[in-house]
Amino acid sequence: MAKSPHLVVLTGAGISAESGIETFRAADGLWANHPIEDVATPEGWAKNPQRVLSFYDARREQVRDARPNAAHRALANLEALGFDVSIVTQNIDDLHERAGSRQVLHLHGEIMVARSSVDERMRYPLGRRNIAMGDVCDRGSQLRPDVVWFGEAVPAYQEACELVADADLMLVVGTSLAVMPAAALIHELPLDAQCVLVDPDPGLQVPAGVTRWVMPAGEGVPALTRHWQREGRLFVPPSGNA
Repeated sequence: MAKSPHLVVLTGAGISAESGIETFRAADGLWANHPIEDVATPEGWAKNPQRVLSFYDARREQVRDARPNAAHRALANLEALGFDVSIVTQNIDDLHERAGSRQVLHLHGEIMVARSSVDERMRYPLGRRNIAMGDVCDRGSQLRPDVVWFGEAVPAYQEACELVADADLMLVVGTSLAVMPAAALIHELPLDAQCVLVDPDPGLQVPAGVTRWVMPAGEGVPALTRHWQREGRLFVPPSGNA
């Protein structure tokens, strides 16, 4: 039997920002009074783990208060209708899953999960809890957020490359394609695969061959999925004025 066309969606902070989750670039958000090196690096963790835990507690509460937006829901609905949709996200929130998407790969980890400080394979869903000093893994080591910090390797990157290499079409939403290594994923696309980027910034520089839809995620993604549902196939309409 012929394989169903495969849509791979790369999402970044812009899609979650429309649900009220602040990006680290925000001038007045959670990151504003927290230097990245203090709360999002292995060195910051070694220096003051309680500060790091408190910072991610606040981020976790923000995620719990947020709700999936129209873009998250449109992608989940497309999958529910039988389309083969894989999501590779740079975001650490769980909004894709809460919208109903089942094939979600988190490049930078998951804030709703704790992991061992000594073995990244030992992971523990948090539910409504946070992480406290003294919470330990099964090997007795302090738990930390399951988040890839600056300076750490991205364990899921190879799996993401394999997904993109299998894509018939790629959709990029809410990311400027400027953060490595995620930005390099587009170069893993097969030569005959198309790519469309949905972003509200008309001045954003995009790679050659990428079709740009200058629209917010909450408008552009539902518009694209309506095209695909109506036609029963994946393709890239020539403009975002749909």
